[in-house]
Amino acid sequence: MESLNIAFYSDAYLPSVDGVVSSILTFREELERRGHSVYVFSSANSRNKKRYESKRVFLYPGMKFKPYPQYSVALFPYNSVIKLNELKADIVHAQTPMVMGFAGLMGAKLLRYPLVSSFHTLVTNKPIIDTYYPKNRHLKKLAATSVLRYTKFFYKQCDRVIAPSHTINRMLRRYGIQRVDTVPNCIDTSRLNPKVDGSGVREFLGIKPREKSILYIGRLSREKKLEVLLNATKVLLKKDKNIKLIVGGTGPAEQHYRELAKGLGIMSNTKFIGFVSPKNLPKVYASSDVFCLPSTFETQGVVLLEAMAIGKPVVGADYLAIKELIKNGKNGEKFRPGDYTGCAKKIEKVLNNTAHYKHDAVNTAAEFSKEKVTGKLLDVYNSVLSDKAIY
Repeated sequence: MESLNIAFYSDAYLPSVDGVVSSILTFREELERRGHSVYVFSSANSRNKKRYESKRVFLYPGMKFKPYPQYSVALFPYNSVIKLNELKADIVHAQTPMVMGFAGLMGAKLLRYPLVSSFHTLVTNKPIIDTYYPKNRHLKKLAATSVLRYTKFFYKQCDRVIAPSHTINRMLRRYGIQRVDTVPNCIDTSRLNPKVDGSGVREFLGIKPREKSILYIGRLSREKKLEVLLNATKVLLKKDKNIKLIVGGTGPAEQHYRELAKGLGIMSNTKFIGFVSPKNLPKVYASSDVFCLPSTFETQGVVLLEAMAIGKPVVGADYLAIKELIKNGKNGEKFRPGDYTGCAKKIEKVLNNTAHYKHDAVNTAAEFSKEKVTGKLLDVYNSVLSDKAIY
């Protein structure tokens, strides 16, 4: 296969580390290992621009996005078409549909390059609408309608759309978007595997040998439904005081969740550890006994796969893409969305027999290794390039 010049356009990039950024970095690493050239177009403030820009990363001036201070919104990235033309890209891959994604769309159309786009985020999800859209009821409805229309418009302009799960594939087709392929985000199983030792992190976090640790890692925002896990932890502590909840990540609702933990009286058994660097992430997963994701927002749920790759059982809401990943009694357990008592029961069930889930958890994660999934992504690229060649 000939090497490709691939342009990733994204509204999210380092130093932010979320599902989109992790996907970009992992795919980029594997694509370049196979001899392809990947160029990243994103936005940054002046400090991060100096830190993260390189000969293959082009960052355009942006301003802070208030709901998510770790993100910046590009002010005028449309001159990126000049750089895109210099690179003679074979394909443009928009990772997000907003400002930078639209710049990628514009560049691809102007230069007649094939355009692929990934659907990572449910921007019309009700918790997103309730939290980040205008508070006025009429303005909120108008904004939600406008965003949905734009989302449909954007993805219908693409030669191919990539859904990270079959659930999202079906949803996009209901939107009237037909050219959709399912290619999940991938994980690095050379870094994330059952051999990782988390004992040092357990000691550092103050988790005693007799204690059982529940882990959450992710953005601390309302749509992640962390209140379900906090309430479940309170239920569990009534039966067993040797429970420790570890919460990793930052976000706009961090203070809200800290206050909620205090109000529930579980703060002495709950530790908010803040941002977890990619370097330390495997050991943090390995320090836990079970990983829980109560979110009803996931288009895939990469953190579940990362935890399973370490050999940890997972518990999650039976909703959207999570219900595809978790197999009850096999690699973990699912509970009814929003049901904190059900969440507590499933966590308790897993904690009573963690070894039972390990084999299937590791095998599930192996199917999402960067080696396997990057091949699927390249199949999509080649299919799009072949279609373009015909015309």
